[in-house]
Amino acid sequence: QGCNPLAETGRSKLQNQRAVLNQQILRAVRMRAGAENLLRATTNNKVREQVLLELSFVNSDLQILKEELEGLNISVEVYQNAEETFSIPLVPLGLKETKDVDFTLPLKDFILEHYSQDSSEYEDEIADLMDLRQACRTPSRDEAGIEMLISYFLQLGYVENRFFPPTRHIGVLFTWYDSFTGVPVCQQNLLLEKASVLFNIGALYTQIGTRCNRQTQAGLENAVDAFQKAAGVLSYLKETFTHTPSYDMSPAMLNVLVKMMLAQARECVFEQIGLSGIRNEFFTLVKMTQEVAKVGEVYMLVNTAMNQEPVKENIPYSWSKLAQIKSDHYKALAHYFIATILCDHELQPSDDEDEQEKALSQLYDHVPEGLMVLAVLKDKVQRKQLGKAHLRQAIVYHEEALRVCGLCKKLRNIEVLQEVLTAAHKRSLLKYAQQETEDDFLSLIQAPDILPKTEHKIETIAPQFSKVKVKDFFHKLGPLTVFSAKQRWTAPRTICLHHEAGELGFSLKGGSPVQVYCLDPVCPAASAGLKEGDYIVSVGGMDCKWLGVNEVLEKMKSVGKQPIELEVISCQDTAASLHSKSATYSMGMQKTYSLICLAMDEDKMDQTKKAPLKLPFLSWGTKNRQKAASTLCLPSAVAGSSQNKKKLSPFTLLNTESSLY
Repeated sequence: QGCNPLAETGRSKLQNQRAVLNQQILRAVRMRAGAENLLRATTNNKVREQVLLELSFVNSDLQILKEELEGLNISVEVYQNAEETFSIPLVPLGLKETKDVDFTLPLKDFILEHYSQDSSEYEDEIADLMDLRQACRTPSRDEAGIEMLISYFLQLGYVENRFFPPTRHIGVLFTWYDSFTGVPVCQQNLLLEKASVLFNIGALYTQIGTRCNRQTQAGLENAVDAFQKAAGVLSYLKETFTHTPSYDMSPAMLNVLVKMMLAQARECVFEQIGLSGIRNEFFTLVKMTQEVAKVGEVYMLVNTAMNQEPVKENIPYSWSKLAQIKSDHYKALAHYFIATILCDHELQPSDDEDEQEKALSQLYDHVPEGLMVLAVLKDKVQRKQLGKAHLRQAIVYHEEALRVCGLCKKLRNIEVLQEVLTAAHKRSLLKYAQQETEDDFLSLIQAPDILPKTEHKIETIAPQFSKVKVKDFFHKLGPLTVFSAKQRWTAPRTICLHHEAGELGFSLKGGSPVQVYCLDPVCPAASAGLKEGDYIVSVGGMDCKWLGVNEVLEKMKSVGKQPIELEVISCQDTAASLHSKSATYSMGMQKTYSLICLAMDEDKMDQTKKAPLKLPFLSWGTKNRQKAASTLCLPSAVAGSSQNKKKLSPFTLLNTESSLY
C-alpha cells in the first residue's frame, strides 16, 4: 500500500502543493489556448487588443506558477535526513502527478468482446489493478515503495499485452503532469503510463538517497547506491522510450538528470573518504586534492549541460545555479588542499624526494613557467609563493560561489548552504592571513589548474526488474503467448464427442493450451464442428487453458464412456505471423518493421500460395487397416510436435512500434 495522502508530513504537503499547482497551470494553459485561437480567428481590431491584453495577463500568471513550481523543486530541506548535518544539500526529483484512471468499463468490455468471457468474473482483478495504481501515487520512501512501483510497472506489461491491441485504442485515457513545467500530457497509449512510472521509480531513488544519513559510513554508502540506481532507471527510460511528449522525459532532459545523479553520487563518495577526518599528511592531501577536483569537474559538466538548449528553458534555474556553486566550491577545496601541502609540509631529509615529486607532478598538467616540481619542493620561498597562489585561487572560487548563491533567491534561503560556503571561505582567508605578506607584491605566480583523478568508479546501476516477482492479475484468461490482444479468436464453441472404444479421430500437440492435430475429416469430431488447429479451452466444463497434453488426456479419460464435452476456439487472423517478422529488438522494444515490406510479402504469399495437401489421417486400404485402427485410439502427444511454449514476461510481446507515441 502507498502512504496516507492526507498525512501531514513535509513531503506529502509538497506533493499536495504540486498537485494544486498542476491544476492551476492546466487552467491557465487552457485559457491561453482559447485566447490564441480567438486571436487567429478574429479580424476586429478592438477584440484583438482585448485578447492581446488577456494573453499578456495569462502568460504572466503562467510565469508566476512556474516559479512557484520551481520553488517546490528546490525545497531540498524537506527531503534531507532529519539529523543535524553540515553538508551541502542534495537535490531530489519530485514525483510526477497523475489523474485517477477507471479501468473497469474498458477492460470489461474488452474481455467480453475479445476473449468472449464473462467480464463480471474479473471485477476483483480489475479492482486490484486500480488499487495498485492508486497506491503508486503515494509510495513510501524506502525499498518497499520501490518494489511496489516496479510491481505496477511489470503488471502494466501484462495489461498491455492482454488489453491494448496495436491497431486501436480501448478508451482508457492516461493523464500525467510534467514534473518541471506542470503541463499535463494526455494519451490513450499505455506506454505513457509505463514511462511515467519509470520516472517515478528514479525520482523515488533520488529521495531515498537524499534522506540517507550522510554523517555515517553506511548512510553514505546507501546514498551512493541510491543515486546510481536512480541514474540507471533514468538511463533505461531514455534508451527505451525515445519519443516522449513530456519535457521531463525527453532524451535531452533525462541525459542531464542522469549526469546530475552521478555527480551527487560522486559527491557522496568524496564525503565518505573524508568522513573520518582528513589527516594533514602529504600523500593523504594529494589524494584528497584529486578526488575533490573530480567532484568539481563533474558538477561543471552538469552545469554546462543544464545551460544547453532545449534543457535550459525547462530545468529549474536554481538547479543550474546550485551545480555552478558546487563546482566552484569543490574546485576551491582542491586549491585549498594543495596550498596546505605546499605551506605546511617542508621536504625533510627522511622524506622520499622521488615519491613526493611524482605525487605532486600528477596534480598538474603543467607548472608555472620558470618552476620545477622538485625545485618547488626543496625551495621554501617557491613553495610559499605557489601555495599562496593556490590560496588566492581558492578564495576567488569561494567568493564566486557565495556571489552566485546570493543572486539566486531560492538558494539564498537555504541556510545550511550559506553556512557551508561561508565557513569554507573563512578557512581559506584565515590560511592566507597566516602566511608571510612581505612578498605579496613580488609574487606574480598564477595557480595552475589541478588535474582531477579518482580511484572510485561511479556508474549507473541498471534496474533489476527480475528481482520483483509479479503474478499476472488476469492469469485466468490463459497463457499470454496465445491469449493476447494481438490475436483474434472466435467465441468458444461446444463440441460434444460420442466416442466408441476410445476412438476420437484426432491427436493433440503443443503446450498449454493444447491444439487439435491431424484431424480425420470424416470422424464424428469433425462432423460436430471440430477444426484442424483448434485450441481446447475446456473439457467437461473444467477450464484447461493452462493444462498440457497429458493433463488434458487424463481429463478425457476420466469421463469414461460418457460423451465428452469440449470447448474450443479458432484463430481468426495471422497476427502472430506479423510478430515473427518483427524479430529485431532494442532494449526490450521491437524496432518498427516496414509496413510496406509486410504488404509486399503478403501479396507474394497470396499469389504463390497453394492449398496444402492435408496428410491423410487414415489409410483405408486393406493392408493398412491395422495401422489405421491404431490411429483412432484416444489422442496422445505426438513425438517431435510438442511446442515448448514458455511463459513470457511482460516484455516479450510488445507493440511493433518502438517509439512511445
